[in-house]
Amino acid sequence: MQIEVVSARFRNGVHDYWFSPNGLDLKVGDYVIVDTEKGKDIVRITKAIQTIDEGQLEGALKDVLKKASEKEVADAEENSRKASALYDEVKAMVKAEGLEMKVINVECNYNYSRLTINFTSEDRVDFRELVKKLADKFKTRIELRQVGPRDATRLLGGLGICGKVCCCKEGFGVNDHVSIKMAKNQGLSLNPNNISGLCGKLLCCLAYENPYYVEVLKAMPKVNSRVSTAQGEGVVIYNDLLNKTVSVKFENDSSSEVKSFTLDEIKFKNDNK
Repeated sequence: MQIEVVSARFRNGVHDYWFSPNGLDLKVGDYVIVDTEKGKDIVRITKAIQTIDEGQLEGALKDVLKKASEKEVADAEENSRKASALYDEVKAMVKAEGLEMKVINVECNYNYSRLTINFTSEDRVDFRELVKKLADKFKTRIELRQVGPRDATRLLGGLGICGKVCCCKEGFGVNDHVSIKMAKNQGLSLNPNNISGLCGKLLCCLAYENPYYVEVLKAMPKVNSRVSTAQGEGVVIYNDLLNKTVSVKFENDSSSEVKSFTLDEIKFKNDNK
């Protein structure tokens, strides 16, 4: 069964979610109020009405309730700043309770009816008393959410070893499985310092870029394998996966010179496919 949906993104979010347009005329950039499992909130439309198969849904499809007014959008921004400003105060309360948890940030929904405090901890934390004190102090519903190292980095942001904003902050790789094999596919050093991000986990970009390397590797000869060229037979000593060139050392070449060839310039038995 085909159904209509719109794609939308929450404030500070990096992923899109589907909502039912509910008969409303919506366009990209519109701010709308939607129903969620945790109550109402404001989202921004990122993709206009589209048709999908109902089987693609992972859960119940929530409705767009209405377009947000200019005042509601302005109030949501002010409430967001208000929630962020509570960081130091919340952190002090956590310390006073003697809880082993690190507060990452403080967020709220659009009308300030719920504060969400994201934190990290190596162990399970009994924060029931803290929740009571936070609710009594801030006069709103409190949600404490424990996040992992990757999500913590996504929320805080930062620059990766490449000098660019972390992939997770840009929405890449957050939900991808990352493995050491991906680093091997890309010919990277397996030194943890070289392939780990700010979160201490394997770089998200390994998963983001891996499909390209997997496909290119299928077309390349294996290192130490023999290939034929117009200049004779030689042994592969290096594959440049980005430029798709092969460095070959010839057995009858007494010098240390290595010559590079494109895939069209060599012949070899391909065992990678």
